[in-house]
Amino acid sequence: MIQSRIHRGKIFIFAFLFVFPLFCMSQVPERFPKPDFQTDYTRPDLLTPTPRATALEYIDIFVLVAALSLASYFAHKQRSRRNIFLLMVFSLAYFGFFRKGCVCSIGAIQNVSYVVFNPAYAIPLTVIVFFILPLVFTLFYGRTFCAAVCPLGAIQDAVVLKPTQVPSRLENVLGVLPYIYLGLAVLFAATGAGFIICQYDPFIGFFRFGADFNMVILGMSMLLLGTVVARPYCRYLCPYGVLLNWLSRLSKKHVRITPDECNNCRLCEESCPFGAIKKPDEDVPLETKQVDVKRLAVLFIVLPVVLLGSGWVGSRLYAPLSRGHATVSLAEEILLENSGKRTEMTNATKAFRASGKPTEELFAEANSIQHNFKVGGWIVGGFIGLVLCLKLIGLFMRKRQIEYDVDKGKCLSCGRCFAYCPYEQVRLGIITPEEADKMGSREVKPKQFRA
Repeated sequence: MIQSRIHRGKIFIFAFLFVFPLFCMSQVPERFPKPDFQTDYTRPDLLTPTPRATALEYIDIFVLVAALSLASYFAHKQRSRRNIFLLMVFSLAYFGFFRKGCVCSIGAIQNVSYVVFNPAYAIPLTVIVFFILPLVFTLFYGRTFCAAVCPLGAIQDAVVLKPTQVPSRLENVLGVLPYIYLGLAVLFAATGAGFIICQYDPFIGFFRFGADFNMVILGMSMLLLGTVVARPYCRYLCPYGVLLNWLSRLSKKHVRITPDECNNCRLCEESCPFGAIKKPDEDVPLETKQVDVKRLAVLFIVLPVVLLGSGWVGSRLYAPLSRGHATVSLAEEILLENSGKRTEMTNATKAFRASGKPTEELFAEANSIQHNFKVGGWIVGGFIGLVLCLKLIGLFMRKRQIEYDVDKGKCLSCGRCFAYCPYEQVRLGIITPEEADKMGSREVKPKQFRA
């Protein structure tokens, strides 16, 4: 009955998320106010949320603390998927539609990066709390923030209808994308080029009931994909998920599939739509172990070469990446006009020439920014190279797995696997310990137990 209600609730939310944006006007948030020409024209409301009063910001912090605490309590103490789902719906309504996706813990990465390299920037207290607090909870309790608090995760989780398992090789390849996104987001924020996480947020148009047409299409495509590939943004793009993944692996009180021992009944084997359940390993032949050791030795030898090579590739991308900065883009336009390769001036170049600022000064600023991108490209490229090597090393370092368990980094603490465990059913008084033992001896087929 509970599963049926949750399923009907998902279908309703799924229909709402897809139908409602079709009735909303697609607009682009304004960056600068338009001039006032003293006419009777009435400007429409902006899509960008207006600043809130200090008291309301503290309310947001209070709601965040309460939501994180409840999510951790529901996952660890109650082990209730139903309560996690209900809290997820609340978070989607409050942090998503009511607060219009801002403040966002994911986007806060950029504010923190910017203040590190630009000390004059005054970062709001709310942003600091929204960035740090989910990480702290993750360090102790796992990714309960992803389970029921993050609105971006909630809007995707609401549309998971018939998830399919992504092949492990493809999963490993796509798993590199969040690290690339994180590196680029930090690079763009640190150089002042912009906050690309917010700029390319696929769901902000739903939260604010309007966005650029391309972003609306991207968001709807992401949700459509999410019906068969659970939480694609969270798993293969979210830069904040990288940090949560790292800290979750260190958590001492991470949720487990079973409240007691595991009898390897296989009932939970396909319950996780995120591929976060680790299966018991078969005995590895001695020859395979020897081959893995040799491969590990080669990887450690070539590691410095990979780091230097990937860093060099990243530094070579400084030119196209730096064009995302307004100053560099303007300098290139001015250079084209001065060389005669462009005959018509743009609004940006007209405004610059009217300001009377020397072009030499503009070019010097652009060169300095490009230099920063080149240095940052070395760092980001080296970081990606290190990630690739560590992932390969992890494939060859086989740790013996004797029972079904969660992958702490990937597990979102959503609670889906709880109901599939026989000992969870014993804890709830649904079956007897003897019946649970029979399931462990394979006398009861898995499909007979699944509801």
